[in-house]
This record gives sequence, C-alpha cells and structure tokens, in this order.
Amino acid sequence: MVHTNINKIMKTLQDKVYNYPTKHKMGFLLEELNELLKDYPNINMDKFNDALLGNTCGVDANGKLIQYHCDIVTALRCGIENRDMKLSEWD
Repeated sequence: MVHTNINKIMKTLQDKVYNYPTKHKMGFLLEELNELLKDYPNINMDKFNDALLGNTCGVDANGKLIQYHCDIVTALRCGIENRDMKLSEWD
C-alpha cells in the first residue's frame, strides 16, 4: 500500500514538473521555479535546496541558470518528504 502511494506521488510530481510551462525546454529558470514552489507552501526548503546543491544545470543566452526537470522532481520529493537525497537519486 505504501509503495503504491509513493508511486502515485512520484507520478503526480513528474507530471506537474515535466508539463510545467517553462520558457526553456531544458528546464526551469529561477523565476519559474519560485512560481512552482508556491504550490508547496509546507515544503522543507532546506531539504529542497540541499537536493539541488552541486547539480549540473544549463545556462541560457542571458547567463541565467536552468535547472533540469529531473533534478526539480528529486528536490521536490526531498523537500516534501523532509529528507536528504539518497545516493541512488544522484544522476
């Protein structure tokens, strides 16, 4: 039962993140990420930010960082679940 709930949560997060209307196909600009985070007012931002620390990311023509979708999904999950990223979640 718990495994089914986790799968449902992951599917919902993935759908939301991968279908979010970002300017860049590659991922999220900071402004877009801040808008997405408004949907998660109880998220542990320390865990969220820790999960993004050290990730590779893209850069747009204006020098703004672009966070990849997969990294946002993992960071959201860590923040929502109030936990550190697992070794198996590093890409």
